[in-house]
Amino acid sequence: MKENHSDGPINLGIVGLGMAGSGTVRLAKSHPLVNLVAAADPKNELLQNFRQDFEEAETYVDVEDLCKSPTIDAVYIATPHQFHMKHAVMAADHGKHIIVEKPMALTLAECDAIIEAAARNGVSLIVGRTASFSPSMLLMRDIITGGQLGRLGMIQMMAYTNFLYRPRRPEELDTSKGGGIIFNQVPHQIDAARFLGGGMVRSVRAGAGIWDKRRPTEGAYQAFLDFEDGATASLTYSGYDYFSTDELFFGLAQGNEGRAPEDFGSSRRSINKIASQDEETALRVSAYGYGSATGIGAGTGRGARAYFDETGVTIVSCEGGDIRASADGVVIYDSSGKREVPIPPKFGVPGRGDVLRELYRVVRQGVPAIHDGTWAKATMEVALSVLESAQMRREVTLSHQVPTRDDGLDNKYE
Repeated sequence: MKENHSDGPINLGIVGLGMAGSGTVRLAKSHPLVNLVAAADPKNELLQNFRQDFEEAETYVDVEDLCKSPTIDAVYIATPHQFHMKHAVMAADHGKHIIVEKPMALTLAECDAIIEAAARNGVSLIVGRTASFSPSMLLMRDIITGGQLGRLGMIQMMAYTNFLYRPRRPEELDTSKGGGIIFNQVPHQIDAARFLGGGMVRSVRAGAGIWDKRRPTEGAYQAFLDFEDGATASLTYSGYDYFSTDELFFGLAQGNEGRAPEDFGSSRRSINKIASQDEETALRVSAYGYGSATGIGAGTGRGARAYFDETGVTIVSCEGGDIRASADGVVIYDSSGKREVPIPPKFGVPGRGDVLRELYRVVRQGVPAIHDGTWAKATMEVALSVLESAQMRREVTLSHQVPTRDDGLDNKYE
């Protein structure tokens, strides 16, 4: 691996100032383990907004120019999915450590190219952020491996959102270019389920639906994951903006539905009023790009989230009890009743900053990466197998799975 000459913050460059990139900028701005020193984006208005907040930072239109900068230690790649492989290899070839947003790439061959480039250049590679970075997921895995509830039996994840009716660029509605839920939302559930279940998925059986010809990509799916050790996972996601998991979660947790009746289907109704794809693309940039209310600094208006929209309600069942996430930790249900376990300091706090934290631990402290390239490739194998299984209507056996790196949860995280 690349020599580590410092124990100070990592100098970070952001590539892509859309939704994922701008969300990372917001958190990197005050993150103690990184210095945000550069950004690249082809849209000048997004760079102008960035310069207003980071007057001394370097800005680039060309990604390779950013990667060449001697100021930068690591590059955060948040460009559209079809460019992940190109930009990750480019960063590696210029000697930069890499964080690449999920999905790692669109094919297993592209995943291999990124892994090989990182190894060839001796740089660290982290893929995320996915839901398995969540401190509540780390705590649940710690409880599972600790054995206090006995052997893991099954994992249930269910999420219903408005995903498909948020403003989209054309490629975000084209599965072949990484659009739809399979490349955007499904990796969150798969990655979290693999993390909790130990990583080694034996086979997948799935179904997926394209139910709106105006949004011609997968908007809903169900999958059954069979792990090598006999544990199973049942994963459900729908982005069609009818039912919302908020209603179930907030109804259970707070005694109310959490959303006004008119909120249901509001995104679907709004997007159907847009006259053209050009108008929708412009809205996508203005709504989610850097400097917009949603792209940086905006909250959901619903208070602290005790679950991820992407994974929804998650319940882990072991021989001796069940576990679910709560606002401040996890709740355990066992023979002694119900109790809440708080998140320990070593697992950090919720938010996109935890992927920056993992990069720092890997680069500066030598902690094994939990979400490295081989791990992310295995997650993409499952996602691609969901598509294959849904299309062929049969079970798909997997061959590129790797186990969860539990040694990444050791005391060096404290």
